[in-house]
Amino acid sequence: MTITYDDALRTRIRAHLCAHERRAVTDPAKRHAAVAVVLVDSEVGEDRVDPAPVEQWIGERPMPEAGLDGHMVNVSGGASFFLCRRASRLSTHAAQWALPGGRVDPGESAVDAALRELDEEIGITLPDSTVLGLLDDYPTRSGYVITPVVIWGGGRLDPRPVPDEVVAVYRVGLHQLQREDSPRFVAIPESPRPVVQVPLGNDLIHAPTGAVLLQLRWLCLEGRDDPVDELEQPVFAWQ
Repeated sequence: MTITYDDALRTRIRAHLCAHERRAVTDPAKRHAAVAVVLVDSEVGEDRVDPAPVEQWIGERPMPEAGLDGHMVNVSGGASFFLCRRASRLSTHAAQWALPGGRVDPGESAVDAALRELDEEIGITLPDSTVLGLLDDYPTRSGYVITPVVIWGGGRLDPRPVPDEVVAVYRVGLHQLQREDSPRFVAIPESPRPVVQVPLGNDLIHAPTGAVLLQLRWLCLEGRDDPVDELEQPVFAWQ
């Protein structure tokens, strides 16, 4: 069942974020980055066809398991968030799922960086008054501390992705985060920490994006305070 995109949802999410004692990570060895979790409206069935064929963006990334083909289809409807497919030619984290975002520049706040990257990557310009709050910091294996910024888009919006960085932008319904098969936790020999997997469409979203989306569900939708910063990334995302 889809989640209605209305003022009641905005008020509930803002209240959960305001009541949350945010977990900040201070690590001088890591660089600071921010991602934009943009909440927008969408219609059921508008995404029956994937705008970016997998073979055009996936590069050499293997499918995670049998039965999954990498497509993000039939996930729209009601309150949603923007999810990006990164270009396969990028030097780091190519062909991965991601939220709009990037490095925090000197003198910038996480909010400033998230709003700037949102504009630079997918052509969406929003003021800081649209920010509902921040999720917990997530430290990555690749040397960053990511601050997720939750933003109320105020409608559908019209993303215009920069093709050198983003292959396509998808509206993924928040209800998809509450699938019965989500989240999943997998053990790997390289780490004692569980790898988090968030099934969406016909693919699996891993940390760091998967960890951010899991807290979006737990905290913003359900009011749960569970930490996600110790959830592991798959080895292919460590570099």
